[in-house]
Amino acid sequence: MSTDLNIDLGDNLVVPFAIEGAPVRGRLARLGAAVDEILTRHDYPDAVANLLGEACTLAALVGSNLKFEGRLIVQAQGDGPVAYVVADYDSGGGLRGYCRYDAERVAAVSQGFARPGARTLLGEGVFIMTLDQGPDTERHQGVTPIEGETFALCAETYFAQSEQTPTRVRLAVGQADGSGMRWRAGGMLIQAVASDQARGDTEEAWTSAQAFFETLGEDELLDPSLSAPQLLFRMFHEDGVRAFDPMSLAAFCRCSQDRISALLGQFPADERAEMVESDGKIRVTCEYCARVYAVAPDEVDVAPG
Repeated sequence: MSTDLNIDLGDNLVVPFAIEGAPVRGRLARLGAAVDEILTRHDYPDAVANLLGEACTLAALVGSNLKFEGRLIVQAQGDGPVAYVVADYDSGGGLRGYCRYDAERVAAVSQGFARPGARTLLGEGVFIMTLDQGPDTERHQGVTPIEGETFALCAETYFAQSEQTPTRVRLAVGQADGSGMRWRAGGMLIQAVASDQARGDTEEAWTSAQAFFETLGEDELLDPSLSAPQLLFRMFHEDGVRAFDPMSLAAFCRCSQDRISALLGQFPADERAEMVESDGKIRVTCEYCARVYAVAPDEVDVAPG
């Protein structure tokens, strides 16, 4: 269903939209509390938090188009100061993410006026998108080289090479001063879709949409006073734009006591014995949400055999 462009939908959502009369579709993401929770779970340097925020926003933009129950995983890994960044979108609207990095190397490349981007932080490596429909299905994965200084350019390269779909992406992450500094993120994705229009008309429509897209500023994606419908109208009102029902987003994590117990059960007994601390418990920290689990050895779910 279409959405009234005069309504302020708030944050933590993805709004699908279409350019009237043109074979162009898109999605706009606005994240407030959801991305702030993810980025503040660990004491990330600003450059690393920015990269992870971009990955989470991209995962929401792409994952919100899933036509099945499952999840989309966006990740990139390389030989740079950030070993890898991963963001996980669940078809129910849940988001989580994590970065592993070398603090000294990140500090070294962060000197100067410009915040280091994806290429500088990740170095030589690969950009990966994975579709996971559950344990009884085979994962679909696409891999492309890390190209371009921004995570958005990595995504555009992926769609050009793996999906052969003309795609433009813009991502923004920053901090806003509300009741204390809070992280915000925003992003927009537009794609040319199959159409019955003549080839020339299709190319003209895509060129026009890209021209409007180029006017989009990072400040507009992050501005809490500019609602998603208002931003869409500001950008595409000349051609006409229709927004559809938004999809909500929230920070989440899949970790649980049962999952941790099952994970520990995969280790040999002698290795588990070495993990036991002085109080008789094994402690495991979830790398995503930083929650610490304390498990007694007799609570470990050991697989038979």
